[in-house]
Amino acid sequence: MVRLNVILLFALVLCSLGVVTAQHKARKIFQALEAEQEHARQLEVEFGQLQLELSTWGAAPRIEKIAREKLKMNTPETGRVITSASTGGASR
Repeated sequence: MVRLNVILLFALVLCSLGVVTAQHKARKIFQALEAEQEHARQLEVEFGQLQLELSTWGAAPRIEKIAREKLKMNTPETGRVITSASTGGASR
């Protein structure tokens, strides 16, 4: 009887240690998940900011300003503009 009680006590201690270990691992994994989700949220915010910056860089007024100030380009006078008429049809 004593031997059975010792075996059962040993099994109980092992099971208890297993439960504690499993809970600890679950908490660590949950913390890692939370950290990765926060990182994903930060990346989404940064992606939105980069998209906004990209649209700003390609805006026509900004390009025109750079062309005028840095490249010293000007809009040609009306008399110096040559246009070509489109044939409108496909060539055969």
